[in-house]
Amino acid sequence: MEHRRLGQSGLKVPVLSLGTATFGGSNAFFERWGSTQADEARRLVDLCLEHGLNFFDTADVYSDGVSEQVLGHALRGRRDAVLISTKATFATGSGPNDKGSSRHHLLRACEASLKRLQTDHIDLYFMHGFDAQTPVDETLRALDDLVTSGKIGYIGASNFSGWHLMKALATSERLGLGRYVAYQGYYSLIGRDYEWELMPLALDQGVGTMVWSPLGWGRLTGKIRRGQPMADGRIAAGGAQGGPPVDQEQLYDIVEVLAQIAAARGRTIAQVALNWVLGRPGVANVVIGARNEEQLVQNLGAVGWSLDADEVRRLDDVSRQTPAYPYWHQMGFEERNPKPTRW
Repeated sequence: MEHRRLGQSGLKVPVLSLGTATFGGSNAFFERWGSTQADEARRLVDLCLEHGLNFFDTADVYSDGVSEQVLGHALRGRRDAVLISTKATFATGSGPNDKGSSRHHLLRACEASLKRLQTDHIDLYFMHGFDAQTPVDETLRALDDLVTSGKIGYIGASNFSGWHLMKALATSERLGLGRYVAYQGYYSLIGRDYEWELMPLALDQGVGTMVWSPLGWGRLTGKIRRGQPMADGRIAAGGAQGGPPVDQEQLYDIVEVLAQIAAARGRTIAQVALNWVLGRPGVANVVIGARNEEQLVQNLGAVGWSLDADEVRRLDDVSRQTPAYPYWHQMGFEERNPKPTRW
């Protein structure tokens, strides 16, 4: 398993981490993703560790905290051998202070996550979304205190706009507070918006990228093909609901190219799609999901090899999208304002 440095921190992480949104399934939304319980979760953790994947990602809102509980149980007795990331900000109760990134909420949310995870520290703690109603310095001071106390190792941001992230980084520098070392965001062949603003920002500011949903909410697994009925499973059952809208014809085109490369390589469509993401600028880690052992083993096969330049070009071309303004305008003078990728 390859390891990469996470942003400007000294922490090295495996290029793959296991996302545990499939653990628990305690409500209708997350049940569509999966309902892995303790014994099966422990087996999935065993498989990950056998393959050198020792990084596990969760959040306090996944299945109302049950995901953290299941993960904590699965990691019992081997906490020192793994890295854990979790998240806070979204609502965990009905009270007015049971959400957001205020000091009041974050201190309580962190303690609750520590208890559910059965640990005394969280290696990487993400703000799950930007809270515009809380001053940025209040959030960062609370996080800095949690780092100083040893309850958190590093902090990260997820689902922020570019200006949200830059404002936070500038505030950390101005006040001498801990800075976000990682950004966790959506990025896939069918969703390349991340390249417009967030990727250049992360590269410029030394923020490591963790990618969630690299298979485009399951659309890039090969189950969705032009002219073919959809295979039974999570996607057919509505598991992609809530995901971003996509151009269906472009999706078919992308999957066709993925299938061609997969056949030539002796790989699966999902492995090729994951490998493309792993090769993008600034990507430190890709969060993979798995409802069962078979899916996990398949996704682990995305590492240990690389697409060649022609294969990358073919995938770049078929997945190209016209960016929003001002990004399409900036493409006209890239000699003065170069971009890390060509949209």
